[in-house]
Amino acid sequence: MLKLIKQLLELNARYIAIFITLLIAFLSLVSLKDVAKINISNSDKIGHLVAYFTLGLSWFYVYKHKTNKIYLVALALIIYGIILEGLQGTITSYRTADFYDFIANTTGVILAIIVFSIGYKK
Repeated sequence: MLKLIKQLLELNARYIAIFITLLIAFLSLVSLKDVAKINISNSDKIGHLVAYFTLGLSWFYVYKHKTNKIYLVALALIIYGIILEGLQGTITSYRTADFYDFIANTTGVILAIIVFSIGYKK
């Protein structure tokens, strides 16, 4: 059973990464006023960190056999986060660009590099 799951993941890793990428873009640009908010200080930043950590892991898995490209992929994900933050501030009236969101996004990608590097060595 685990072998089958691993094969499915191998075959669909790129599609999963694309889905996560598009999901993050969608969630970054839609109005979330009707979504129940968690009343934890900086919970938004934790959400950004988790989202970009997941995004990073998914794309690093796609390029796992090209470990020399991991840092290029990480740079692309950080730029993606910058672009989405910029779009929030320019094309939406209900979202704002936030430097601390950028920091959380970048931290998520960096943590993903660390976790992926440790996990890939094993």
